[in-house]
Parts: sequence; structure tokens; C-alpha cells
Amino acid sequence: MAGLMVLAAFGLGSIPSILYVALGLGLVIFFHELGHFAVAKWCNVYVERFSIGFGPILFSRKYGETEYALSAIPFGGYVKMLGQDDMDPSQLSSEDMARNPRSYSAKSVPQRMAIISAGVIMNILTAIIFFGVAFGLGVQQLSPVVGNLQPGLPAWNAGIRVGDRISSINGRRVDTFTDILRGVALSTGSIDMEVTRGEETFALNITPDKSGKATRRRIGVAPTNSLQLGKFPDKTVRSVIPRSAAARATPEFEPRDTITKINGQPFTSHLEFEQYVSRHPNDKLTFEVAREVEGSKEKKTLEIAVEPNRVRTLGLWLDVGKVVAVQKNSPAAEAGVQVDDKIVRIEGEQLGKDINTLRLPDVLSDLHGQTVKITVARQVKGAELKEVELEITPRQAPGWTDAPMSIDSPLSVPAIGVAFHVVPIVLKVEPGSPADGKVQPGERIRSITFLRTESSEPDTYPKEPITIADEEKDVKQEGFYTSAFWKLQELPNRTVKLVVSREAEKTREVMIEPTAEGFGDWNSPDRGFLFDEDWITLKAEGPAEAVNLGMTHTRNSVMDIYLTLRNVFTGDVSLKELHGPVMIAKVAYAAASQGVADLSLFLGLLSVNLAVINFLPIPVLDGGHMVFLMWEAVTRRKPSERVLVTAQYFGMAFVLGLMALVLFLDLFVHSAKGN
Repeated sequence: MAGLMVLAAFGLGSIPSILYVALGLGLVIFFHELGHFAVAKWCNVYVERFSIGFGPILFSRKYGETEYALSAIPFGGYVKMLGQDDMDPSQLSSEDMARNPRSYSAKSVPQRMAIISAGVIMNILTAIIFFGVAFGLGVQQLSPVVGNLQPGLPAWNAGIRVGDRISSINGRRVDTFTDILRGVALSTGSIDMEVTRGEETFALNITPDKSGKATRRRIGVAPTNSLQLGKFPDKTVRSVIPRSAAARATPEFEPRDTITKINGQPFTSHLEFEQYVSRHPNDKLTFEVAREVEGSKEKKTLEIAVEPNRVRTLGLWLDVGKVVAVQKNSPAAEAGVQVDDKIVRIEGEQLGKDINTLRLPDVLSDLHGQTVKITVARQVKGAELKEVELEITPRQAPGWTDAPMSIDSPLSVPAIGVAFHVVPIVLKVEPGSPADGKVQPGERIRSITFLRTESSEPDTYPKEPITIADEEKDVKQEGFYTSAFWKLQELPNRTVKLVVSREAEKTREVMIEPTAEGFGDWNSPDRGFLFDEDWITLKAEGPAEAVNLGMTHTRNSVMDIYLTLRNVFTGDVSLKELHGPVMIAKVAYAAASQGVADLSLFLGLLSVNLAVINFLPIPVLDGGHMVFLMWEAVTRRKPSERVLVTAQYFGMAFVLGLMALVLFLDLFVHSAKGN
């Protein structure tokens, strides 16, 4: 019946994948119940029914004294024993049942403990097997290398850089990027990290953040890319951004092309590639790529010249907000820049009127190595706002190299190590720009919508309009314009609709059609490539290592689940992070589509989850039964029928309530987010 659940969610898109999922989920449930069944039989308990699934019976067959059934609700299963029925807990305290030598309740406490714990033990064993198979075949995981940082969050503040490799968190080894996310999310207080940068390894102590809309603790890092261009399920979507410099190059770049050299210089990492390209935004570059030859394992080499990539802009100069973060050991920190300062002038030129606020990161990078006078407006406690002049020596670090990781991402100035929000109040409109005559100085941008027309070239985003606004569900999104400006570069094939207004005036809509070339002489540090992420393969060298990795991964997974539950109760992890059967089916389907190794890894995780959740001390679950057995072992008497019935109803209500919650999250929260 697990297969029917997947069919309902996905249709008939891939019959083999659906069958793999159905078989896999069925096996996880089957082995759990088989554990109970086998030990019950070994203890000579009369087993009335062995069922995969709950609810109405769809199919059953009796062999010997036991009925074997397939039931309608594929979210678990059960073994119904004489003297033990969750729907009739009075059987556990019934004297009549206790007189029957084949009744569950007539067995000794150790025997009943063995029967109850057998399902969990079986799931732990099968988890080791599933994980062992996965690592034996080889599992692809994201490398633990930092590819992007969100300014203002702990990793950026602490001075972690793109290209750094995080090798341990709180003493636990980090092998994949998922280990980083998990280690941070499941921590409490500050975390100790070991970071490798080139040949140097150093320790950092960081306190994760859980502010704003965050549903778990985070430090603000994203995985790195490879040097291979991505390939998308929609074959009409190219591996380059539409209308970008890379898209205009001839011959065309193709999916799975691997960039090996630029202007004759070889590269071995995406970091080296980014550093070179971002420091030559105004130069025509020749990319050497290795391309797969169809029907052969060989690759051919091509050289493709790419022109500079113009930044796409509406021609609006906006106000600057206060500094929200200062990077540790940065030029700004050394010069005395403080959080809540507002940068107002650079060498006497006013920001927002003489210097485009959005271009400040590149302006200061171009001044690297020079002493620059920066004037900030600072609120002094108990006094009026005053201006402070500081001398800073910027470093060479081009701006707009980090993609905003959320709507509230501020704009970073890597050259000096500060981040601030762009205030969407128009101070100036460039003559001849797309916004000239449509938007006026003094107006505030309320939202930006990217519209895809019938003639638009396909991109990697859904066809539906994408809106980024200054407020969502009454929650202010201070940094929305930084995110919107980045989206402007990612979607040069779309028309833009602005909603603007002056204070105390009604909003109005403005349609703008930016030119393909952008406006002005501002070139992007990016040429428009869409790279695949950097994947590594974790593979055991032999059966012994596969089993060892399976045992280690099982132990770590058990710890992670308990830490997750703890953090849910403490509020460090939001309830929105929980997932139910719909999401389980989707993840299982995705894993099956990737191959047997990924499906085995997922089923191992599912087995561990089933084991841990079932052993929680909640009546109805195995852990609840174990609590009653421990009580009986200590007091040498069974709990009263009243206690058992009350506890069972409480446990049933809790489990049903939890099921309703995760189903609601699956259907109305996670589906709305598209994850």
C-alpha cells in the first residue's frame, strides 16, 4: 500500500522508481513488525494477526494460526498478540488472559521486554544493512566546502571565507555539507569548529543564529559549486543565464561542459575560478572547456570567448541604511566602524547622490591599498547624531560575488568588511535609463515582480510571477532590495513590475522593460554560468568498511534524531522542520530516481527514525509499553486497568495529533514553499 501512497503523490511518472519506493518502505515496516513477530513466536505467544498497514484489511491469508494481512493505511503496521491489543488495553491487566499460557500478558517481564524491543532492534540492524549497502555502492554528497556566505550571520561575522573547508563541529568529524547543517542545527549555545583554509587549519567558536524567519539554528553558509555546468530536467533550459554574456558566446556552452582553463590558466576549484573572473570583469576571457563526446567516454577540448557581462539595472539610485554587521578583523573593524553607523560619504562624495549605493562594493574594491576617508553618521547615547570621519584601507575584493541567501540578506562590502541594508527610497533616476520618466525621486519601492512572457527564453525558475516585497504577512523584510537586485541579474529575460508610492499616498504600478545589455558601464563579476554543485562520493573500500560505516552512520543518526527532538522542545528547531508521510513519499521517490545507493541511504534513515520514534516513552508506542514493563519489574505488580486505559487514550490522542500536524505541514506549509 506504500506504493499507492506514492502513486497518489506522483502519478505514473516512473514505474521503476515507484516500485522501488513501495518495496523499500514496505521492507522498513515489515522488518520492524517481523522483529515483534519472531520473538513473540519464540516466546510461544499466540499471534492472531501480522499486518502491514493499519485500518481496513484489503487482503489477508491465514497460515497456521496467524492471519497475515495488508491494510489500507500504509503508515506502519502491527502484530496483534493474544493479551496485548492497543485498542483494548484492559487485556494487559486481565486475570483471565494472564491464565492462558500463550497470552502475552502471561509471559515474564524479560520475555515481554524482548518482544516489545525486538521491532526497534530489528530496525537498527536493518539500518546498518541499508547504510552498508549505500556506502558499498557509493553515495554522492555535497562537499563540506563553503561556497557562499550570508553577510551579518555568524560565519561571515567570524571571518569564514568562501573556499574554507569545515572539518569538525563540536568534536564530530564533518565529511559532507549536510554534516555542517545538521551539526549547527542540533547544537545548543556556541559551537567549536575546525576550519581548513589552504594549508592552514584553525579553530573558531561561533554562536549560531535563529532570528527572523529562521526555523533552525544557522551560521549562514551554502555549499560550493564545481567547474561543471549544470544539466536541468527541462531540456529547454540552458546551462547559462538567458541573455547573459555566456549565453551570447559562440560556440554555445552545453550542459556538463567542464571549465578547465581561462586565458590559458588552469583551475582546480570553483574558488580559483571565481577569484579570477571577478577580478577581470572588464576583460574578454577565453574559456577552455572539456566536453563529453556523445557515445564515448572521451572528451574533446574547445575554446570559447566570452565578452564582459553588463549588470542589469533599472537606473535607480537608492538610499543607504545603517551598518548591520562588521566582519571580525576586517579593515572596517580596525578603523572603528560600528554596527548602526550609516556611511554617508566616501572621500567627500555623498552616497546615494554622488555614488550609486549599489556600486559601493566595487568602488571601494577599486580603491584597494589606498587610504580612503569614509564619513559615517553615528548616534551617540545621550547626544545628537554626529558625523565621524574614519580612515580605511580597502582590500581587493570585488562586490556582488555572494548570492543573497534569503530575502533579508544585507548588501556586503567585502573590500572593507561591512554589510548594510539598501533602503528602497529613490534618491536619483539616471537620465535615459529604463526607469527614467516612470519613477520619481522620493518614491519608495514597495515590491518588485518578475514576469515571464510567452516570448521569454526559459530560465531555471517557475513560469509564475516572482514577487519580492518589503513586507510579507505583516513582517518587514529590510533587505528585500538586495535580493531583488540579484534576481534582476538571474532573470534578464523577464519584464519587471514595480509597486511604488510616496509617504501618505496610494501605491501605483510601473512596468519596466530593462534592456538586455543593462545600463551604464557597470560589468558583473559573473559571466552567467549555471554550475552544478560540488559533489563527492563516499564509498567503502570493502564489505568490512561498508559495515563499519553503516554502524557509524546508524549511531550518528540515532543521536541526531534525539537531538532534533530535544531542540524542537527547547525551540531551537521549529515545528515547521518536521515532515510527514507526504514528504517522506516525495523524498523516497527522489532518492529512488537517483539510484539504489541513494534509496538505501534514505531507507536507512527511515529505519532509524522508526526505531527511535517507536521507542519514545509514549503510550501506544513500544517505548510506552517498555515504561509499563519497567514499572512492573520494579514494583512487581502490573499497572491498574484504569492507568493503562487512560495512558493508552492519551498516547493515541498524542500520536493522532502529531500525525495531523505533520500532514498539515506537508500539505500547506512545505508544499507552499516547494520543498
